[in-house]
Amino acid sequence: MREHIGDLPQESSGPNTRSRPLPPYRGILAVDAKGFTGHPAIEHEIISRAVPRLLETALVRAELRELWNDRRFPASTGDGYVFGFDPTLMPFVIHPLLLTLQDVLTDYNVLSHGAVPIRLRVSLHIGPLPDTGDEFGGNGTARNDTHRLLDSVPVKAVLASHKENITHVAAILSDRCYEDAVAGGYTGRHLDHFVQVAATVDGKPFAQRAWIYVPQPSGPLYEEALTDGGSTAEAAVREGADEDARPPKKAKPQGSRVKNSAPNGNINTGTVHGGQSVGNYHVAGDHVEGNKAGRVRGFQGDQVRGDKNQGRS
Repeated sequence: MREHIGDLPQESSGPNTRSRPLPPYRGILAVDAKGFTGHPAIEHEIISRAVPRLLETALVRAELRELWNDRRFPASTGDGYVFGFDPTLMPFVIHPLLLTLQDVLTDYNVLSHGAVPIRLRVSLHIGPLPDTGDEFGGNGTARNDTHRLLDSVPVKAVLASHKENITHVAAILSDRCYEDAVAGGYTGRHLDHFVQVAATVDGKPFAQRAWIYVPQPSGPLYEEALTDGGSTAEAAVREGADEDARPPKKAKPQGSRVKNSAPNGNINTGTVHGGQSVGNYHVAGDHVEGNKAGRVRGFQGDQVRGDKNQGRS
């Protein structure tokens, strides 16, 4: 006699076995606290509890209380928080929420004496996710990609390289989120506020085009063209990455040979008596090998006050 087996799945979950309706599309917001593991263990619970309260405060100030009240599959990640929401509200999450979150964290970090300072990375994405209303809801590729973006090199590098007393929020948007909400013109922030990057995660097979947005920048915003293979920009963003631990440079041993070079100039290796003369016979401007700057903001030419040709025969 066959033994009865209950509570087994009634249908296969195998992909491409039959057609099924897509799960509902959700906006996904995930945040992580920078340097969480670097804090003493006694402060971990304080940070874990503070992050969702800071998010709620920012949503209320941005007049998005209903988004918090109606959030889907909310979960603490230990050093952060994640939840889903109605994707039609994504433009308001990008702005004004992220700017408001920057203000809330400024108040918390500057005015709350004795509190653990918190700086947040934020990841935003849109995609289909099952919304079953229990602890198993919200799992899928869109959720996974949101966390990959949150851990990616560019957003970590930006937050690490900006001044900790000024910049408290660095956000990364998925390409779909950017194209739908920002490029589509629905977000109250100009496209120039967003910088395209190639989001990669150390040790993970993940690489996607994404967009960096910093509500209150205080350092460089790294830009990466997808056609350059990522070599130059990848090196740039890694300069400020949290996980980038380099051994100190070793001093050159005494007696090692040093090669000095000064095209169109003088080299002084000892004491000089009298005057010096330098003849520049062909100077048509700066001599630069390679790309002088990947992204230049501001004035980069010679600045001259008065008559540039004054004193010349």
